[in-house]
Amino acid sequence: MNDTLDVITYGEAMAMFVATEPGALAKVGHFAKRAAGAELNVATGLARLGFKVGWMSRVGADSFGQFVRDVLAQEGVDARCVSTDARYPTGFQLKSKCDDGSDPAVEYFRAGSAASKLSLHDYRADYVLGARHLHLSGVAPAISASSRELAFKLAREMRAAGRTISFDPNLRPTLWESQADMVATLNELAAFADWVLPGVGEGRVLTGSDDPAAIARFYLARGARGVIVKLGAQGAYYATADGEQGHVDAERVVRVVDTVGAGDGFAVGVVSALLEGRPLTQAVARGNRIGALAVQVIGDSEGLPTRAQLDAMEADAALASA
Repeated sequence: MNDTLDVITYGEAMAMFVATEPGALAKVGHFAKRAAGAELNVATGLARLGFKVGWMSRVGADSFGQFVRDVLAQEGVDARCVSTDARYPTGFQLKSKCDDGSDPAVEYFRAGSAASKLSLHDYRADYVLGARHLHLSGVAPAISASSRELAFKLAREMRAAGRTISFDPNLRPTLWESQADMVATLNELAAFADWVLPGVGEGRVLTGSDDPAAIARFYLARGARGVIVKLGAQGAYYATADGEQGHVDAERVVRVVDTVGAGDGFAVGVVSALLEGRPLTQAVARGNRIGALAVQVIGDSEGLPTRAQLDAMEADAALASA
């Protein structure tokens, strides 16, 4: 495992069945199959932009597990540290279709999944430390105690090796024993990160404040180099340990189709630009741009652009602002 990676991430991927017609899930008769998972979405988005991305996980010895592997191969995501655990199944989820731009209903079937058995045994130093950046979200640490141990192992080792780390809280309260446990654990994990990417609602839960500047100060005081607070249709606020701060307006969206995956798209934009050495304002603008693309299509990753598509959009934006 000596091929150099740009980014490493880990988590759970599931088969996702998206309703092809609006209405209650119990009434829907037809679904389209896709792959889902917060960390997988980010891995997919970065791979489409030309980064070498490694993804660590476990899948079951079943058709859903093979489906996930096929998606990874199709997207060019390195799956050498994805293992097959024949004892447990690959999880799946159902997602409703909304025509009014509201959040869709999602039902998860992930209890006892293969990915929930992720643990320190899945850590491979030569694979992980070969990457220059680690992306973490709050989902993978929530799926089990053993997966949580792996998250902290990854963060500690990458931090000690001088690599950069991004962290998206991506709260899943129903997966935690209590909100207090979720808040304490995720804030402890965030303290390892260089770049923290909370939504303003997540910031309220995690820091007790819904003021973007106060949320940023909370994480800067714990060692972050930069904090970017997602404000939805109002864009994003950013602040750095060097005293830089500001606001970047959101991209205009004519029609919201599916809000799930917007935060993952935002992370793809920010992380990709920062890894390219772009200024933070450009990184936030790219995050807004890709997040806006994500909400205009059905599915978690279908709106994530290729490098050619992104370059064309950024060129058009530069001309418009000239």
